[in-house]
Amino acid sequence: MPSVEILLTRLDPDVPLPSYARPGDAGADLVTTTDVVIAPGERAVIGTGIALAIPEGYAGFVHPRSGLAARVGLSVVNTPGTIDSGYRGEIRICLINHDVREPVELRRGDRVAQLVVQRVEHAVFREVAELTDSERSTGGYGSTGGHSVLAGSARSGTGHGTEDN
Repeated sequence: MPSVEILLTRLDPDVPLPSYARPGDAGADLVTTTDVVIAPGERAVIGTGIALAIPEGYAGFVHPRSGLAARVGLSVVNTPGTIDSGYRGEIRICLINHDVREPVELRRGDRVAQLVVQRVEHAVFREVAELTDSERSTGGYGSTGGHSVLAGSARSGTGHGTEDN
């Protein structure tokens, strides 16, 4: 598996470095530096105790941990959170408790998210009078189908906009 060197400074000397749970995993686990209780429907911004120097041409993307999402409803608000190559501050994560009844309790050192480092392209935007046509054309939300509820709204024209599903 190809790799890229990421320079790291530990801002909290007692937190572990990001690490991959298993060989071949895409995301390296990030931990929280504080104890926190997130009430149902609430958000909390937590620190990870690390700062990174991601090389130009790459970016870091902070994703939720699927087990926490499934078991207790914990997610990252701006999924994925983007860490640009020029950012050198502490990696902080805005977590949300999607459970409607139970608070989520996190303890210092708990693995709360995962960091995926990816190569990114820098786009050059060129204005044109008209875009070429495609099979999808301007079909927006739900236009590709896959669910019976979406089929009715796409036919009735309520799937407006040009955003992806």
